[in-house]
Amino acid sequence: MASSETHRINVSSEVGKLRAVLIHSPDSGLGKVVPSKAQDWLFEDIVHLNTIRAGEYDYYVKLLLYFLDEDKIKGRLAHIDAPERDRNFYKPDHPDFYRSEKVVELQVLLMDILKDAAIKSQLVASVCAIEACSYEVQCRLMEYPHEVLARVFFSGTSDESELIFPPVPNFIFTRDIGIVINDHILLNKPMKEARKREALIAKYIFFHHPVFAGYRSNIIELTDTQHHFLLPNDSEAERVTLEGGDVMVVSKNHVLIGISERTNTEAAAQAVKRLFEKKVVEKATVIKIPNKRDYMHIDTVFTQVKENVWVMLGDFSNERMKGLQTDEVHRVLGVPTRMAHELKIFQFRREDPANPQLFPSLEDLLTDISVTDFGCNPADVHILLSGNNEFPYDAREQWTDSCNLLALGKGVVLGYDRNDKTIDAFREAGFNVVNVKDLLIQLEEGHLHASNLKDTLILMPSAELSRARGGFHCMSMPILRD
Repeated sequence: MASSETHRINVSSEVGKLRAVLIHSPDSGLGKVVPSKAQDWLFEDIVHLNTIRAGEYDYYVKLLLYFLDEDKIKGRLAHIDAPERDRNFYKPDHPDFYRSEKVVELQVLLMDILKDAAIKSQLVASVCAIEACSYEVQCRLMEYPHEVLARVFFSGTSDESELIFPPVPNFIFTRDIGIVINDHILLNKPMKEARKREALIAKYIFFHHPVFAGYRSNIIELTDTQHHFLLPNDSEAERVTLEGGDVMVVSKNHVLIGISERTNTEAAAQAVKRLFEKKVVEKATVIKIPNKRDYMHIDTVFTQVKENVWVMLGDFSNERMKGLQTDEVHRVLGVPTRMAHELKIFQFRREDPANPQLFPSLEDLLTDISVTDFGCNPADVHILLSGNNEFPYDAREQWTDSCNLLALGKGVVLGYDRNDKTIDAFREAGFNVVNVKDLLIQLEEGHLHASNLKDTLILMPSAELSRARGGFHCMSMPILRD
């Protein structure tokens, strides 16, 4: 995607047909995460790199290409997957890389901007400052070719033997680096130190890559509160932290912003204020969920499937919010509603921000969005529940991202194959369920075209990917949707 022409950027839906998306395939840095640092780097466990690459994530790349840029893959599947072949098709710095302008690899964008000597010098100095590198290392990095330097910035290593600075394994979760809201880009401010290099690299890409040239004045950056640097480090109220998993663009005039473990109140307030000032949206709903690792972002507790269908954790259903507990297992074990009472939902309108509307439950909000924003009949709105609302599968499957689904189009979503009870909920709602391996064969052989799929849950392999606590909603940053 080295074209000098500005790429069209516009996202005004969670479920409109996906046309272009930013991703980053797992790099060698993932294979260097050690157990003692896994949680510092926001992983629940160490992952097996070859499996996560060739046995899981590659299916995601292939599927995206079939849906978004078929010419890059159609007729090549057998050749790409031949046992004697290496992984050149997936290597951003190799001539055989698929290099799509619709399934856009972040490492390619970084390679492109590093060809500019001035940008290269600034970014090397900035990264070295963040990572406390010696001046000798800084000088050595300046000597690297742009494609090698880009790899180092992502993985922390120039080869298998030398680790220059820590990897940034969370870069596979591209949703968190920024969000396109209509024709604006809201940049993140990560809470954790482990993600600061991600935010810096993303900022340079969005401000300097020619693809985004026409949108530089539409980039929104959040700032820390005045004099924050004079306050104690634990002064949480004065910090501004926001990640993209807490932002959803449900319609052209309506954005959802979460307050969670990773996004705080100050950031949500500042984001709403900036979006209203720039007249990007007419309505902003702020959703405060419990500050728990279980939930992390709002897109771990709900995502949209189509105009009138959502998947959600049952803790935030009307039944649980009202304190009704009909599940006998919950009653006998004395299991609480898992902090559902901490949920708070405020909906602000640009013309009258001082008088927000309150929603008593997440289910009420999602139903209202389907009815008000999409014109659905209330009786036709379906909220599918994680684990089919069966204890303990509801909590188990939410942990492995049953609620974190990516819509390729209305009703066509990607989810993990391990969430059996949630899959049952989709089947009961009338959805087709298909394994990605079988689907790819049908697409390759011409028995099916991606555009013909309707109301389908596509099951993706997940043994290793799920250890990183993120689903395909996390692993995508849409930049263009219908």
